Amino acid sequence: QVQLVESGGGLVQPGGSLRLSCAASGGISSINTMGWYRQAPGKERELVATITSVGSTNYADSVKGRFAISRDNAKNTVTLQMNNLEPKDTAVYYCKLEQRGRTISLNYWGQGTQVTVSS
Repeated sequence: QVQLVESGGGLVQPGGSLRLSCAASGGISSINTMGWYRQAPGKERELVATITSVGSTNYADSVKGRFAISRDNAKNTVTLQMNNLEPKDTAVYYCKLEQRGRTISLNYWGQGTQVTVSS
C-alpha cells in the first residue's frame, strides 16, 4: 500500500521560511505527479504546487515566486520550500501522489502538517 509521510511545518513569523518534506513508500509507479495542497479552517482544500516525474511544475498564483517544489525520483520524496511566508499561508499542508493510467487515476494523501504564520 502506498503511504505518504510528511514532516516539517510549525510556527513561523511573517517573512520567515519553512521547508516541508514528504516521503512516499509502497507500490509506486515511476511515472507520477506529487504535490502539496493546503486547507485553512473553514475553507476548501486548494492546490499549492505540483511536480511531475520529469520535473514539470505548477504553482498556485498566490505562492509563485515564494514557494519552490522539488523531488527526488529515486527516493520518491517531494519537498516544498516556503519563503517569505505570510499569515494567509496558515493552513494544514497535505502531500499528494497521483498515478494515472488509461482508464483510472489513483490518488494518495498524507496525514497533513500544520503551518502557522503569526507574529
